[in-house]
Amino acid sequence: MPHSPEAKRTFTPVFADRATHALRRLRPWVQALAFLFFVATLVAAGRVAFLPADLFFRLDPLVGLAGMLAARRVMSALLIGGVLALLLALVAGRAWCGWLCPLGTVLDWTPARKPAPKEADLTSRWRQVKYFLLALILVAALLGNLTLIFLDPITLLYRTIAAAVWPALTAIVSGIEHALVRLPVPALQDAVVAVDTFLRSTVLPVEQPVYGLSSLIAVLFVTVLALNAWRARFWCRYLCPLGALLGLVGKVAWLRRTVNDRCVACGRCARACPTGTIDPARGYVSAPSECIMCLECAPACPQDAQEFRGHLRPAAWQPYDPSRRQFLASAGAAAALVGLSAVTPTAKRPHPFLLRPPGATDPDFLTRCVRCGICIKVCPTSALQPSLTTAGWPGVWTPVLVPRIGYCDFSCNACGQVCPTGAIPRLTLEEKRQTVIGHAYINRNRCLPWASGRSCITCEEMCPRPEKAIQLEEVQVTRPDGQTITLQRPYVVQERCIGCGICENHCPLGGEAAIRVYTPTELGAGQVFS
Repeated sequence: MPHSPEAKRTFTPVFADRATHALRRLRPWVQALAFLFFVATLVAAGRVAFLPADLFFRLDPLVGLAGMLAARRVMSALLIGGVLALLLALVAGRAWCGWLCPLGTVLDWTPARKPAPKEADLTSRWRQVKYFLLALILVAALLGNLTLIFLDPITLLYRTIAAAVWPALTAIVSGIEHALVRLPVPALQDAVVAVDTFLRSTVLPVEQPVYGLSSLIAVLFVTVLALNAWRARFWCRYLCPLGALLGLVGKVAWLRRTVNDRCVACGRCARACPTGTIDPARGYVSAPSECIMCLECAPACPQDAQEFRGHLRPAAWQPYDPSRRQFLASAGAAAALVGLSAVTPTAKRPHPFLLRPPGATDPDFLTRCVRCGICIKVCPTSALQPSLTTAGWPGVWTPVLVPRIGYCDFSCNACGQVCPTGAIPRLTLEEKRQTVIGHAYINRNRCLPWASGRSCITCEEMCPRPEKAIQLEEVQVTRPDGQTITLQRPYVVQERCIGCGICENHCPLGGEAAIRVYTPTELGAGQVFS
């Protein structure tokens, strides 16, 4: 029986379930440790072999399921971790979202507007959006398209930190160091050099990384955070496809929140819930598919009217849960997405400068790449860049090699070692050195020895192949003033060129280089020299 208004004013909170409140106090620490571990895997990628760079992707069932559907094969590295995450959902619903998800942690740390006590939540139909996106991703993956997997929260956060936050942080540190070194204090200069040496050898890259889409990536992420000003955890409530997958499994979760007969309908639990899943219209119960087990409702209740107990029966279906009509709409949208992808110009003829990481070849690469961005992060020269238009719509956010920005280091095979799906083959260093990425061609209308009669052999000097894919031809040239000089003109031996791009990268001409690496023709990409 609800208490009288007079009695309500004299209530003292009764916390009978001490374990619930202890866990609630523990959660922020677990979140912080999980987030720091996530950042540690990102920073250690390519540096520390024993810490898997793709650990959180292995624990992401959406990445695993979509990746295996698109590739038509079982990926053991993704399967085991994904199954563990789904088992956690069977036990405690969306506890992953409230305790372990690094993006969820960032959203909890982001200021959120608290609605007024009588302010209604957005219509429950908004919650259907995440189920629509989930079905869209999975059906498109079944049809061989992984474009929308970039909406996965782990992919979204990793890509943001790797391609925007970490490069910006590196630039800020470098700027501060340059400013301090200019000060006429020898002791300070020595200290700056020592600190810089330590940072470059541990956490920061030696060279400043640059990414063409870093601003767009940052804007997308800031938009996700800004939505918190509308509703707390807006992303988790209405948009997150991984949360939708875990929520569907959470329908049959064993541990759930229930309300007993001590509830006095004060509404404090509903106002404390960060996902707005506690419904006053249904007796202040919460849907297990939306509850992230944050336990914030526990200290808000003055009557200890909430319990977290085991249940064996599936939870009731809610109006916003996915329906047959919604699935058909998602399937139709996915089919349209895949169909339109097949009629882009790149579907008939690839972009002339579309270069993939060593050993990666389309279209197989597109059905395996989950747009995680780990390969882009570990590339020491920033040669790998996230694609926007080069690979067409099917290849959005996939890595492409841009030699004018960076070259494929002849002594590096890191991208294949960290790829979680095998989209980039795990080549040995010797195999990678023999694998064709592209072919270099010299534009004789721009090359200094060919077009201007000026000496330049940079491309030949930089070629890392032991037998030199770029050779020099000695010729006699008569200048406009009548003087005859001896020049060395470079030419490419196509049978030796692997398309690493170091020649294009170091070409001294401003703007477009006189030597450029094109998509392979005579030898296909990924083929290996005998």
